[in-house]
Amino acid sequence: MDSFLALMSEPAAWAALATLIAMEVVLGIDNLIFISILTNKLPEEHRSPARRIGIALALILRLALLGTIAIIVRLTTPLFEAFGHGFSWRDLILIAGGLFLVWKSTTEIHQSVDPDAAPHVLVGKQAAIGFSSAIAQILVLDIVFSLDSIITAVGMTEHIPIMVIAVIVAVATMLLAADPLAKFIHANPTIVMLALGFLLMIGTTLIADGFGAHVPRGYVYAAMAFSALVEGLNMLARRAQRRRLEHHAQAAGAGQAPRQTSS
Repeated sequence: MDSFLALMSEPAAWAALATLIAMEVVLGIDNLIFISILTNKLPEEHRSPARRIGIALALILRLALLGTIAIIVRLTTPLFEAFGHGFSWRDLILIAGGLFLVWKSTTEIHQSVDPDAAPHVLVGKQAAIGFSSAIAQILVLDIVFSLDSIITAVGMTEHIPIMVIAVIVAVATMLLAADPLAKFIHANPTIVMLALGFLLMIGTTLIADGFGAHVPRGYVYAAMAFSALVEGLNMLARRAQRRRLEHHAQAAGAGQAPRQTSS
């Protein structure tokens, strides 16, 4: 306890904590988008519990990985070399997670644009199977994002307490934002396609990172922010257009009323 208090009395420790919290929150956006899209396919009564379970699993996984920090560090040691790149366990996990994200987002996009796709209506026993399947898929991505998050954190600080606090604060933020984000995505169908595009880009980035072609996350998030800004402007334009149409309809109705009464 004394050592922890001594650590937190250092300005450098607070700077590292603030940086780590910001990084963990940003990295958690990927995970949160995936959880939101996936749980929105469940029946209404299962969505919020699935989100909470998925985020709780993310917290447990990240804290467990912090408890095995020595093993995590060794995951970056190359196992074999191919195509001029030494592949480690981290690389293989990132590639597998990226392929899963690309497959999942591509499948969801296909189902969204295919007019003959079967409706995703789960009832009775199928609802329980869908819930379990959603949790399993969330767990797979939790493992990938948690590993990437913790390895990044290890590269920024060597103090485990700072990492633990940053992880808890970031996951708590995810927990608070999960339901509002999922409801917003569900209420705006065009956002779903944009979010799926984000997941497709993130999956491609993970695959490239696994093959040694590191893409700075700043570029990825800048592209996501710009796309979100453009979609936000489109939403405002559509809302303004609907208001104009409603105003014209009301004006036309008011103009027709006197003629109807006089006849």
